[in-house]
Amino acid sequence: MGGSDVRVKMLAAPINPSDINMIQGNYGLLPELPAVGGNEGVGRVEAVGSDVTGLKPGDWVIPANAGLGTWRTEAVFREEALIRVPSDIPLQSAATLGVNPCTAYRMLKDFEQLRPGDSVIQNASNSGVGQAVIQIAAALGLRTINVVRDRPDLQKLTQRLKNLGAEHVFTEEELRGPEMKSFFKDVPPPRLALNCVGGKSSTELLRHLAPGGTMVTYGGMAKQPVIASVSLLIFKDVRLRGFWLSQWKKNHSPDEFKELILTLCELIRQGQLSAPACSEVPLQDFAQALEACMKPFVSSKQILTMC
Repeated sequence: MGGSDVRVKMLAAPINPSDINMIQGNYGLLPELPAVGGNEGVGRVEAVGSDVTGLKPGDWVIPANAGLGTWRTEAVFREEALIRVPSDIPLQSAATLGVNPCTAYRMLKDFEQLRPGDSVIQNASNSGVGQAVIQIAAALGLRTINVVRDRPDLQKLTQRLKNLGAEHVFTEEELRGPEMKSFFKDVPPPRLALNCVGGKSSTELLRHLAPGGTMVTYGGMAKQPVIASVSLLIFKDVRLRGFWLSQWKKNHSPDEFKELILTLCELIRQGQLSAPACSEVPLQDFAQALEACMKPFVSSKQILTMC
């Protein structure tokens, strides 16, 4: 090991959609080959080089950036590639901390000046980001309108999202229904929409956005373009933006990202932010985990465990 090296034993690492996209070669950031999969996870420091000052054996660490390769048992990383996180938070929370909750927090904070009582609408509300949005929004005093696809276990899913703090849960079909007009007489139209789907789903979010509101796209699960009608752009002056956490990191200092991580850790400690619903799978059964995460209507994130 070199003087700035840190030997890490990986403890747990999730499988995110962006991990699959990276393997498929259609993500915005691709590592040099050969490469190890996994952009997120938590590990424990086992040993440090002589020049390492910010970490010590026993510390928990997460990747500072994507592309580190977390689906492995052990690795040696440079100190600057790691961020220390408190070891008194749940393992699943630490393993899923660096991507989805960060994305949720930044989207809620960076695009509209929202105040307590304001509404936010989102699709893919049962995704990892969606679950984080519900909880962080509740902690900020914001009301969430959550859209999900119709499914056999809809009632169970709806209750689970409401237990996280979701105020309203609708299916895609319900959102298109005429009864939404009366709903928005009682609930203020959302000034912020968060889109992870694209296609017709994103068009419906735009239709219910308040005049001058912003829709932020951070994913495209439907693999269909975002279509905004001319009338919405002219007469409601809605704004279309995009968000990618890797790009946000390029525009901000490492200290700002560490501050974001600590803010989220505090929410976890206060019981205001929990990990998404997870299924733990031993690393040697990775094929089973990959297959499970590709199935439709999966609300449980696959987490590879190395402990």
